[in-house]
Amino acid sequence: MPAQISSLLVVQDLEDTSKTRGLADSDLNALRVVADWIRTFVAMPNNDLGRGGPVCPFVGRAMERNTLWLAPERIANRGVADVVQLVNDYKGRLLRAEPVQGDDIAFKAIVVVFTDVSADRANDILSDAQIAQLLKPSYAQDGVVIGQFHERNELASVHNPDFHPFRSPVPFVLLRHANISDWKLYVDNEDFLGMWAGRFPESAVPALAEELRRTNWQHLEP
Repeated sequence: MPAQISSLLVVQDLEDTSKTRGLADSDLNALRVVADWIRTFVAMPNNDLGRGGPVCPFVGRAMERNTLWLAPERIANRGVADVVQLVNDYKGRLLRAEPVQGDDIAFKAIVVVFTDVSADRANDILSDAQIAQLLKPSYAQDGVVIGQFHERNELASVHNPDFHPFRSPVPFVLLRHANISDWKLYVDNEDFLGMWAGRFPESAVPALAEELRRTNWQHLEP
């Protein structure tokens, strides 16, 4: 079942009736809830995060560049295989969207909002092994990170195990390009950490060293 990828919108479009007149009210409301959550939570600092800066350092700059796109999708009657194909369709759209080279590709992202499923249903679908299997080849082959967000997501912040930044008010999948800071997501997964190092062969070690310099590592016992 193909994705409705003609419906990509930037945050500003959500208040433009000429851009949203084809959307059902429920779809538009879901997009607005997600956009507001990204703007007021993900793109902002949080005392519980365990480090300085916004929860996601890239999202705010993507919104400023109008390269953070949102798309509504209904998946209540779709199987997991359909959802995997749908996410793959959006991955292709992300890779084709301008810019396709240079440093600015780091600020491209697509947020696929699932407008018709409950938190429990989203947890069932997005935790499925088929979705997990999509993550590894996407990162290894295309350099695309795929993140699942929903109210039941138990993933915690690297810096604070009691902080859960992936719990969103409406379920969605985020697709973005890989970046040098991804090691924080994969430090406990040898396969993904190896793929991260392979994608950034010249800068991987300096990036880790810079992060260690900000810690108290010199005072740790050997």
